[in-house]
Amino acid sequence: MQSVTRTLRAAYRQTPVVRRNFQRYNSTTTSTSDKKVYSKWKLIKTTAKLGAAGFVGYTFYTMYKHLHPTMDPIPSDPNKKTIVVLGSGWASTSFLKAIDTNLYNVVVVSPRNYFLFTPLLPSCTVGTLDFRSLVEPIRFITRHKANEVKVYEAECTEINATKKEITIVDNSEIKGESATSTIAYDYLVLGVGAQSQTFGIKGVEEYGCFLKEVWDAQKIRTKLMDCIETAAFPGQSQEEIERLLHMVVVGGGPTGVEYAAELHDFLVDDLTAWYPGKFYKFIDAYIPHPSLSLSLSSFFLYAELAGKVKITLVEAMPNVLPAFSKQLIDYTESTFKEQHIDIHTKTMVKEVKEKEIVVQRPDGKVDAIPYGLLVWATGNTSRPLVKNLMAQYPEAQNVRRGLVVDDWLRMSGTQDIYALGDCTATKYAPTAQVAAQQGKYLARVFAQLHATEHYEAEIENAATEEEKAKKLRKLQKAQDIKPFHYSHQGSLCYIGSDKAIADLPLGPGNLASGGVATFAFWRSAYISNIFSARNRWLVITDWTKKTFWGRDISRE
Repeated sequence: MQSVTRTLRAAYRQTPVVRRNFQRYNSTTTSTSDKKVYSKWKLIKTTAKLGAAGFVGYTFYTMYKHLHPTMDPIPSDPNKKTIVVLGSGWASTSFLKAIDTNLYNVVVVSPRNYFLFTPLLPSCTVGTLDFRSLVEPIRFITRHKANEVKVYEAECTEINATKKEITIVDNSEIKGESATSTIAYDYLVLGVGAQSQTFGIKGVEEYGCFLKEVWDAQKIRTKLMDCIETAAFPGQSQEEIERLLHMVVVGGGPTGVEYAAELHDFLVDDLTAWYPGKFYKFIDAYIPHPSLSLSLSSFFLYAELAGKVKITLVEAMPNVLPAFSKQLIDYTESTFKEQHIDIHTKTMVKEVKEKEIVVQRPDGKVDAIPYGLLVWATGNTSRPLVKNLMAQYPEAQNVRRGLVVDDWLRMSGTQDIYALGDCTATKYAPTAQVAAQQGKYLARVFAQLHATEHYEAEIENAATEEEKAKKLRKLQKAQDIKPFHYSHQGSLCYIGSDKAIADLPLGPGNLASGGVATFAFWRSAYISNIFSARNRWLVITDWTKKTFWGRDISRE
């Protein structure tokens, strides 16, 4: 009887009337707003799925492209003109990525066989990033060109503009039978950068640490940990401990400020976390054995040391970060004050000694500041190669700070030598942003130069006047090379404690921003400007490791 009842009920539910009533009831109980929310949520999920699929697909594509360079590039053509590029910095690498190798033979000469993403170099000094995450081998770039690009890891020691050739020397520790060679060129592109300016101050090169290359960051890292470990050695006087733990940064530009900020984060986030100071005061009270107390005291002394590390920033100008707005300068100085980073402006370094620097205060008083680590992050000066080249053209090259170039980046006094980046003396600041734009621009200039020569040859061989007139119009268009124009995209700087500042162009004025949100923008902007997807992944991985596992505090 019960089974019959269930069957009848099921049949009753399936009747058209009941089904229609159920549908009517369901449609009236489901609100219009709920339908809209469901529709939007469905759109978001679909978009997220498509975005994730696209991201994964692009990642695998870039990985495949990176691992599969041109296996049989077209060899050099003797009928083409040869461009020799000196250097592998921002300017030269940007030029190499943009130059069309179908038009020219390209030769690269640099003492290092990689490109270094210098804006993040301060992060390598404290272990936030691994230095290999910031280097991109030049052959990773040149091997993806259609035509062969020759790369020589060597140093150019002489430029003979008359013979149009350069002399290169193998500067590696292992040398073969040939350690010197000459290379002929049709066009020479100088992107050798600059070296740190010491202003002739005695002792800077002997005792200071620069911050321009990978080995500079490694040296700073080693010396920093040496200072901390030496200060932890038993028997050190209080005065010596304070000296060893005093880290001095000379130079209030972005490099100096970012290094001071990274050093502060390293001390606060890692040293104090691994060696909490609250345990130190319990040793003598709870450990009665003298020898055991001594050993544990040495161990927990590290905790006390972390709290005694002092950071001082010395700047000769009236304020730090002179390229930024007054609002952001004040914000940076107030942030450093909260972080207990001392800023000494209008203070000039007179001499650097092994354990102290002699400075002149704003009131004219000369004082000595003891230090354990000294990082010298001041301005730039020309390299010896550039100075020697300038001496060959004394009338045209009359500016001491670098090579004088025209609006098309051609070196003044020459017709076939171009210069870009920090080795030049232009109205623009010596920044990576300027150098990168100059490299891309110069690649376009060479494309137009090739087109000019091509159309000139075609005009000579034109069969009719109509064809000649057509080629002449193309020639005039190719000869119309616009001068270089720098487009400022803004300035960024990290100031510690997950804060950054940004001075961005906005309409007729600038947008000044600072704080945690700007720090997120700072990271995303740097990630987007890294030259390869490989390095982007490596940097993101390093940041992730630092977030979950902290920085490495071992001495390398």
